[in-house]
Amino acid sequence: MPQIFHRSTNAIARITILGAVFILAIVTWLLMVVFRSDYLTDVRVVREQPVPFSHKHHVADVGLDCRYCHTSVETSPFAGLPPTETCMTCHSQIWADSPMLEPVRASFRNNTPLRWTRVHDLPDFVYFDHSIHLKKGIGCSSCHGAVNEMPLMWRENTLLMEWCLACHREPERYVRPRDAVFRMDWTPPANQHEVGRQLVAQYKIRKLTDCYTCHR
Repeated sequence: MPQIFHRSTNAIARITILGAVFILAIVTWLLMVVFRSDYLTDVRVVREQPVPFSHKHHVADVGLDCRYCHTSVETSPFAGLPPTETCMTCHSQIWADSPMLEPVRASFRNNTPLRWTRVHDLPDFVYFDHSIHLKKGIGCSSCHGAVNEMPLMWRENTLLMEWCLACHREPERYVRPRDAVFRMDWTPPANQHEVGRQLVAQYKIRKLTDCYTCHR
């Protein structure tokens, strides 16, 4: 019986299969790069707000504590946004006629809240509680970055699940003393791993990585 396929067919088949696997690997890698890119994660992307609020000015220059505006952060899952009355405590006297702050004054006059654009916006299927993280010694800057250096607010971290799990698996790398939770100038000590393990034991931190911890 004569040979149907040329002898080179086997080599071509092998090359085709290897090429398909190589292309599939490249496409998968590209998708992972795009998925983690700033384009999709909004890392360091400034979102448009009704008023260009500067954390750098209010925190670093004026010296406001996070809790002055985010009043419920220690007792609630949500950090909370300040009512316009909080803004007007100062701005009824300071920069009271500034055109830039007219939306604030209009909100106060009309008793309508400002519609801020959320920068750290988790999907609806993710549960996150600010208060428990603060109680366990996780500082504001660990998630939100150095807000005292942000003239306009941006997202410092991806908020992807793998980023959350890195902390949940090794909390000793990130935990700090509770009295330093709101400090923007806090930096980990050289022996952070040792200190962190002590704090993990002291604060009774559990390495929660079960799905239902965040997905409820």
